[in-house]
Amino acid sequence: MSSRGDFRRFWGSDAANQFGTAVSSFVLPAVAIEALDASEFQVGLLTAAGMAAFLVVGLPVGVLVDRVRKRPLLVWGTTGRALLLATVPLARWFGGLTFAHLVLAALLAGVLTVLVDVAGQAYLPVLVDRDGLTAGNARLVSSQQVARLTGRPLGGPLVQLLGGANAVSAISASYLAAALLLRGVRAVEEPVPRRDRALWAEMGEGLRFVLGHPLLRSIALCTTSYNLTNSVWGAVNVLFLLRDLDLSPTAASALLGAGSAGGALVGLAASRLRRLGTARLVWLSLLVTQPFWLLVPLTAPDWRITLFVVGTAVTSVGVVVYNVAQVSLRQSLCPPGLQGRMNATVRFLAWGASPLGALAGGALAGWIGVRDTLWVASAGMALSVLWVLLSPLRAMRDAPVITTVERHG
Repeated sequence: MSSRGDFRRFWGSDAANQFGTAVSSFVLPAVAIEALDASEFQVGLLTAAGMAAFLVVGLPVGVLVDRVRKRPLLVWGTTGRALLLATVPLARWFGGLTFAHLVLAALLAGVLTVLVDVAGQAYLPVLVDRDGLTAGNARLVSSQQVARLTGRPLGGPLVQLLGGANAVSAISASYLAAALLLRGVRAVEEPVPRRDRALWAEMGEGLRFVLGHPLLRSIALCTTSYNLTNSVWGAVNVLFLLRDLDLSPTAASALLGAGSAGGALVGLAASRLRRLGTARLVWLSLLVTQPFWLLVPLTAPDWRITLFVVGTAVTSVGVVVYNVAQVSLRQSLCPPGLQGRMNATVRFLAWGASPLGALAGGALAGWIGVRDTLWVASAGMALSVLWVLLSPLRAMRDAPVITTVERHG
């Protein structure tokens, strides 16, 4: 087992990665809107491009992660994202930035994001023991929320001060810092046994394990339906704030960051909530918080601007607790040799739905309007809890202790 210093470096690297991603969630659409005058559908297409890789390469990446050591994948995947996004300001400086370039950069960076995310979740059990998974995930999810809290508000001022394309340089710098921190992790990974099985056979094993397990299946379906409708929301939220509410980029990014405040505050305390039961937290966290999404479409450029903050802040609390509980439960139920494929399968289903949701969001906004699209997305996110509420998890307090043989069954 690794030292605490190794976990801290991994944690710091993950925080830098999350910060860069948080900044990009505002900056890239802002570049498309302000520098390239993108339409509603184009903004949705750009958002979808950044997440399409989960659908296209998610399962093969899981096989790769289970076949090799994780840390080198994390280092090179993070470095690759930095270099890819650095091409955006370079193209702008030389007068050659196009919408196609922006979409391609987001698409290729998304492929590396799949690699980094899957490898990172599979690497945590190398750094902490089973009893430390909840505390470790709580720290990681908390830093993710802090990154959103700081990254999104900084996105607006960066766009206004530097210009959208130049602001992308901050994202590259964050990813490079993450790669440097990862290089300092010295934990020794166990040798990975050589496997000569076909790629499709190993991908199928991961799918069967997740979809055949009643607890993992309900979590995967809940997360998938939530991400689908959350991406509908994500495809239009910048449009809603900049065009419908006529806010400045700084004010719009500040509102998006404020919505992450609730999750940032509760993140580190999430591990203490496990006394309520990890399995119970999976559904309870969503049931009591996600209906607050219905406040967001009621937002207007007066006192009702607070509805946006309250709605996104309360729901972020629920999502943080849910993610800490469900990721810890998944990791505890899965044997080491399947961690990569289990995580990749869940990501394939859950994040693979995101580009479809983003495309649907852009199309819906052009058809029924941005505000009505927010109503559709908010209702969908609130109802996603039904997958876990109506599953065996509702009758359980904690994850069952399962033997290695049973885990493969």
